[in-house]
Amino acid sequence: MQSPNPNSQQLIRFALSGAALYLLWFFGYELWLKPAGKLDEALSLNLAQVSAAVLRAVSIPAAAAGRLVLVAGKPAVWVGNPCNGQVLYALFAGFILAFPGGGWRRKLPFMALGMAAIYVLNIVRVGALTLNHLYSRGTVDFNHHYTFTFVVYSCIFLLWMWWVRRFAPSQVPGHA
Repeated sequence: MQSPNPNSQQLIRFALSGAALYLLWFFGYELWLKPAGKLDEALSLNLAQVSAAVLRAVSIPAAAAGRLVLVAGKPAVWVGNPCNGQVLYALFAGFILAFPGGGWRRKLPFMALGMAAIYVLNIVRVGALTLNHLYSRGTVDFNHHYTFTFVVYSCIFLLWMWWVRRFAPSQVPGHA
């Protein structure tokens, strides 16, 4: 009988680890975090406040009223739970945790820096949607659902690829 290919074992381990982390996240979120609502609320409020502050820093008269970003006192963008980035952080971290190799001393700092990058990207997204609302209101829905979804997930994919190629190369076929 032939011994299993090491690459297929790594792929199976990655898939099983990813599935287990997804289930842990799904049930933890649905049964504990979502009903409590405190983390979603805190992230949404923070995102609205920081996005408004960044807009003010570039001379846009923005303010936050709870989850709502206002420009010149008029409503522009409301930050809802699905848009606060929490699921993106979990998705990013789950991939890094599930991917074999790299070690904890590399994984934890990379996850922290990746989550910080996603947070900054989300601030830019909310600010851009606010400006979009001001200057081209008719395109906000398209940009919210398609353009920024593509941009955010592309950036997360690039972070994953950076992790795979730079920080966990011993686990990638063809790398030393």
